[in-house]
Amino acid sequence: MQRISEFVVGLLFGLGLLLSGMTDPGKVLGFLDLFGQWDPSLALVMGGAIAVGILAFGLAKKRTVAVLGGAMHLPSSRDIDQRLVLGSLVFGAGWGLAGFCPGPGLVSMASGQPKAAVFVVAMLIGMIGYEWADRVIHRPRTAH
Repeated sequence: MQRISEFVVGLLFGLGLLLSGMTDPGKVLGFLDLFGQWDPSLALVMGGAIAVGILAFGLAKKRTVAVLGGAMHLPSSRDIDQRLVLGSLVFGAGWGLAGFCPGPGLVSMASGQPKAAVFVVAMLIGMIGYEWADRVIHRPRTAH
């Protein structure tokens, strides 16, 4: 049941991205072009997503068990640190350069957009590179 619900939720999310235009890099770049031909429509999509997220997290905080019976794992940290800020900047730069973020990039790749495939490959390389660098930088040093 868990995997079926994950699939249905992912499918619904992907359909929402397609219907809202979030998978169209031109529309995304139009939204980010504040001083040119600005397209504010994605602000409504993001506003709707934020409203749903606030409602969902508000309800989730009151629960001890997830809807399907699993344990609730809500984030506990509220720290705004250097890693969060730098990660946000890199995410925003990638979104602005490519017109994709991870979810829409995957949906666009699945619909056959070659640019999206390049984006997803670059994203995976970045994720693997981050994991490698994090292990090297934060690896506990042993005394010789």
